[in-house]
Amino acid sequence: MTDTTDINSAVLSIETGLILLAILSVAWVGLGIFWGRKAKDLDGFMLAGRNVGLALGAATAMATWVTSNTIMLAPKFALQMGIWGMLAYSTASFGLLLFAPMAERIRSLMPHGYTSGDFIRLRYGRFAWVLFLIISLVYSLGWLVSMAMAGGIMLEALAGIPYVMGMSVIVTVCVLYTLFGGLYAVIGTDFVQSIIILVGVLVVGAVVLFQLDMEAMHTHLLAEQPELLNVLMPVALISLFNNMFFGFGEIFHNNVWWSRAFAMRRGVAGRAYLRAALFWLPIPVAAGFIGLAAGALGINVPDPDMVGPLVASKLVGTVGTALVFIVVFCSLASSIDSLLAATSDLLVQDVYHKWLKPSADEAILRRASTAAILILGLIAWALAAPRLGDLIQVLFLSGPLVASAIWPVLTGLYFKRVGQTAAAGGMLAGSIVGLFCYFNLGWYTASLISAAVSMVVVTLVTALKPTEYEFSRLQEGAI
Repeated sequence: MTDTTDINSAVLSIETGLILLAILSVAWVGLGIFWGRKAKDLDGFMLAGRNVGLALGAATAMATWVTSNTIMLAPKFALQMGIWGMLAYSTASFGLLLFAPMAERIRSLMPHGYTSGDFIRLRYGRFAWVLFLIISLVYSLGWLVSMAMAGGIMLEALAGIPYVMGMSVIVTVCVLYTLFGGLYAVIGTDFVQSIIILVGVLVVGAVVLFQLDMEAMHTHLLAEQPELLNVLMPVALISLFNNMFFGFGEIFHNNVWWSRAFAMRRGVAGRAYLRAALFWLPIPVAAGFIGLAAGALGINVPDPDMVGPLVASKLVGTVGTALVFIVVFCSLASSIDSLLAATSDLLVQDVYHKWLKPSADEAILRRASTAAILILGLIAWALAAPRLGDLIQVLFLSGPLVASAIWPVLTGLYFKRVGQTAAAGGMLAGSIVGLFCYFNLGWYTASLISAAVSMVVVTLVTALKPTEYEFSRLQEGAI
């Protein structure tokens, strides 16, 4: 993808941007080291001692889900698909809401669990487990790369910091403090980041609403872009439901959310995820609204990925843009660190320990975790550096894969009759059909169709070939 950003149009000077970047980098590494001192053993490093309370649990879930994609793709959806596009990204909160009771059940069924892969392996067997690991690792890497890309794009748009430089600093900072403290460091920094994000969004949102002439914006849209106000726009409606099921798949399957369920104290996870969903819900709506204002403000948007920061910068001025810069950095760090920690756990526990080296002790697994975090950081940096494709293409490519896992995970947690063939068949058929739709129909159809195909396969196979599973088999001993 050709870089179309004009660094001379950035509101902040590159010197100011670099100073902010340096301060934030030192602060997060320092906080990570401080919080990470609690990680005395493997449970501490991977799961924060399984003793995370309500405040930290809700904060880390909310901060992790306020990604730079929330701030960038929500305005982009609104710019391209209007009202439904503005609301489409907010449907991702439904995944957090539905995961709240699931998290309590996960914590109850698997008191010694480490990863979402543990559940699939014990519930459905090796073939489904391998298929699930492929899906989860591809998705996690795609999310990591999209976060790194978003960081480079945002910092370049706001302060003229060269794309590769900004992206490299953010990835390096997150790798460093995750290495020092594991999930303790991630959750501790997420708590601080969640406060900054909420305060920043409230302040910026209030300023934007005060600055905008709502009547003039509506008049402009009616005259120049009436399709954006069309509530029956087919692509926008399909995109809304596609994004909803993509969000279900993202949360239901991914170890980012399972690891927090394992890390929270009994009775905490459900309440934490419920609060996180409610706090998160208005953020993409507010961010999406900004995208509708671009035309009325006469802002030239050379790259749709940049519409959010460009509009916000014009409305809030230099001081406001500095605040946007800080919020963006926090949203990036809170997602990248969570992905690094949770995905390294999946690699170490499921691939290295369960598969390659079952005899490994805690010291070996701790070293393996360090290596996995470094490798993931390097791969994400290498794939993000060329900036190939836009954020939607990168992120939603994994949509049909994760959507295919919705029904195997959901039914496997609550129904004994769903067996290995149903789960593996649902993931395989959903992924294949969904990917076909992604490349031949459009990204906005793939997750929705994948989820539907997977549901049909899981339901039919279970009806034709029911099994009986004892949930007590999920209570594998601690490692």
